Amino acid sequence: MFNVQRPKKVDILEEIVAHKRMEMEQRMQFVPPRRLHALVEEQMAREASAPPSMRCALMDSPTGIIAEFKRKSPAKGWINREARAGAVPLAYQANGAAALSILTDTDYFGGYDEFVQEARQSGVTIPVLYKNFIICEYQLFQARFCGASAVLLIAACLDLDTCRTLMRTARGLGLEVLLEMHGERDLDHAALEPDMYGVNNRNLGTFVTDVDNSFRLSGRLPQGVCAVSESGIARPETVVGLRRAGFRGFLMGEHFMRQSDPGRALADFTAALNSLTPSLNSKTPSPNSLTP
Repeated sequence: MFNVQRPKKVDILEEIVAHKRMEMEQRMQFVPPRRLHALVEEQMAREASAPPSMRCALMDSPTGIIAEFKRKSPAKGWINREARAGAVPLAYQANGAAALSILTDTDYFGGYDEFVQEARQSGVTIPVLYKNFIICEYQLFQARFCGASAVLLIAACLDLDTCRTLMRTARGLGLEVLLEMHGERDLDHAALEPDMYGVNNRNLGTFVTDVDNSFRLSGRLPQGVCAVSESGIARPETVVGLRRAGFRGFLMGEHFMRQSDPGRALADFTAALNSLTPSLNSKTPSPNSLTP
């Protein structure tokens, strides 16, 4: 019999991070770190105030919706190729988003740093999360330069020491940190005390999504923190259950971006969520009944 070698299953996260390392090497040749640092220092010196706090916005919001500008994904291809960063984020703000998330990875998500700048120039004033696969300090300066309020750090991409260093640099730039975890092995990173503790319901290796992941990990997070559930949320009832479980932020992108009018889709979702608000005082339903 022939010994047939099965091809190794591709880990999408590993592929993205490897590509990101090459991308950053090229970017730093185009705009050297020293030049970018100088540009950010000049920008910060001109600013009258620090970027708005995403953590405070979520903790103070009755809904906690982080509306995401996401045109593409590695698993599903183009979601909304024609969406414009100068229009959709502002519509999200007008329709009640507590904060925004803007994808800035180009090759896998169809995003650009300029999308954050376009959103700010259009009139967006609420907090903006710079969402990318951050592996080096250079990217933190990119985030600050384009107008972000917070950055995403992914535990699965970073060892503890690197994550700690990046977090320190981010805070020195006036950026808050949303630390994203997915499973038990990521929970050691929670000891770094980020501004926001994220639980991604999407496995970044396989891109399989299960919103019950947030319920499973909710009890493992520190009490009283700003916890954010990310991905796979499509029903107001799910947000109600997650809020009872201790979450204060709910990152949603694909559900809105697949609609012809993402801003209106957010408004409709928020209205439905508000109609369920009294049920927050009732008994917590089983997580299995809350899957999107």
